[in-house]
Amino acid sequence: MTHPTTSRTLPTAITMGDACGIGPEIIARLHRDAAARGCFVVGDVDVMRRAVACTGGMLSVARIDAPESAFNVPKNCIAVLQVEALPEGLAALPWGRIDARAGAAAARCIEQAVSLAMRGEVSAIVTAPIHKEALAAAGVGFPGHTEMLQALAAKPGQPALPVRMMLANDELRVVLVTIHQSLRQAIDAVTFDAVLETLRIAHRAAAGWGMTSPRIAVAGLNPHAGEGGLFGDEELRIIAPAVAVARTEGIDARGPFAPDTVFMRARHAPGHPGEFDIVIAMTHDHGLIPVKYLGVEHGVNATLGLPFVRTSPDHGTAFDKAGMGLADPSSMAAALAMARTLAQAVDG
Repeated sequence: MTHPTTSRTLPTAITMGDACGIGPEIIARLHRDAAARGCFVVGDVDVMRRAVACTGGMLSVARIDAPESAFNVPKNCIAVLQVEALPEGLAALPWGRIDARAGAAAARCIEQAVSLAMRGEVSAIVTAPIHKEALAAAGVGFPGHTEMLQALAAKPGQPALPVRMMLANDELRVVLVTIHQSLRQAIDAVTFDAVLETLRIAHRAAAGWGMTSPRIAVAGLNPHAGEGGLFGDEELRIIAPAVAVARTEGIDARGPFAPDTVFMRARHAPGHPGEFDIVIAMTHDHGLIPVKYLGVEHGVNATLGLPFVRTSPDHGTAFDKAGMGLADPSSMAAALAMARTLAQAVDG
């Protein structure tokens, strides 16, 4: 069977995530739904068979040799592109524990998926959760998916592309200026250039989704957005000037607004259309707490600025639940749906 190389017919790659966490389980549960048709797992066959077993069976696992073979597996079958040179014994690792072998395997799966995406063999990448401590134990020099994907997507001899993390659900879309660093370091990283670049990336990404003029609200860094300098002057020195320059470039950016109220204003809820399409937040927790409070089961993490589409569930490895077969695949399903929507929008 042949397929034209468009996002509508290319398969979607799903990375296995940490073998000791719930990633393989939620992938297995996802494959009970017809929506998983045309997906394949970049990972380990034995790990996925263990995941099927712990979630009640009813699925088979087939090893495939190329992404396009994902379309040829039978119903109720998980296609797995076996990643070479993974640590041995992954399927025998204890559930719910940090293990360097699981961290190394997770990183290797991401590398393979990015390679496929850069060669145009997949429509998008959906990444199952990884554990940052397991990555560190394996000697992987990245604190998370976003930084790793950024480095892997860089062309040889070229600087890494500027990327940003977005967490989204049906009610909020939040893009972050800073991500995985201490709060003290993050404050120092809130610069004019970083804020302006975030606005540009968010605007370009939204335009790719079909929003010709997305309404972007910018949250302040300090309480009450600094209250005119009484509680900090970053809004006056850094954030407001970046917003002003963005507006001269045709970006509908507004703010900075008080961080404790801007998310309520932007939220799209029944009977309450939001004032904004996107909120730019200065730090990780400022931006992600509001989205996660609305329900992690519907949240999706997307990396903006990459040369391919990447999404992920908005939760972690949930070691306390791993191996019980109870993990909820809703966020993974939402991540897959968003990946396909974004890929189709980019494809035009």
